[in-house]
Amino acid sequence: MAHTLVVNLLHCVFSTKNGTNLIHEPEKLWRYTRGICHNVPINVLAIGGTANHVHVLISVSPTKLVAHVIRDLGANSFRSLDEV
Repeated sequence: MAHTLVVNLLHCVFSTKNGTNLIHEPEKLWRYTRGICHNVPINVLAIGGTANHVHVLISVSPTKLVAHVIRDLGANSFRSLDEV
């Protein structure tokens, strides 16, 4: 019997416009981003970054479109900068 295993690991880097230091509390943005991923659901393997960018290593289901995952994750994460 044949078995298939699909693993989609994505390393995403989201940056602020012109590299401006807009992320004053990176840890809060990381927690917020983990919450977004939890609701979708997307498995976050690692997250980090600095005041002007965020790195996220995620595992995505093969049934999800990668472009949609990146769009939703980036838009929702950086929309939160006003709240963080």
